Amino acid sequence: MSGLDEILKNIDLKQKESEKGITDAADKRINAIREEAELKAQAAYSEYMEKASKKNRLDFENACSSADSAMKRKILAFKVEQIDKAVENTVSRLHSLETTEYFALLEKLIARHISSGEGIISLNAADLKRMPSDFEKNIRSAAESKGGSITLSREAADIEDGFILSYGKIVENCSFRAIIEAEKEGVRDTAAKALFG
Repeated sequence: MSGLDEILKNIDLKQKESEKGITDAADKRINAIREEAELKAQAAYSEYMEKASKKNRLDFENACSSADSAMKRKILAFKVEQIDKAVENTVSRLHSLETTEYFALLEKLIARHISSGEGIISLNAADLKRMPSDFEKNIRSAAESKGGSITLSREAADIEDGFILSYGKIVENCSFRAIIEAEKEGVRDTAAKALFG
């Protein structure tokens, strides 16, 4: 081999070594970049999944809470509806009591509402017609026992049932519906206990 061939062979060998060094270094760099990218991608994925999981958990909890609130509102609305029905049924039953029971109830209510002084009781037209003969005497006795007097008006009151009690300018509507409305919260509490325990 001539000296020139030897030099060319050495140059070729050194060039191949240099190329191999460059490609090896490039491969190492590529592998390092790939590993770093995979680690960053894995970290980003893990972070995203954790955030997504937290968001999903929070969304689920909010949905459960919202559903629970909606269910409670519906249950409450149902209970209020049932209580209102019970109140309406009670008013209807009171209104349709047999005459003797109806006027016995009126006497109890009048005795509870009268006070000392001169009062006037007014009934509706139908009650004035069907009033028992001892009703007026019984309410007068109740008024006297409280140190007052009561007169039964012969003019019909514009009410569905019950009575109107007047002491001068003070007028109290004691129809069944008005009494229940005045005692609404207590009546609703009692009805709720009876219906729902």
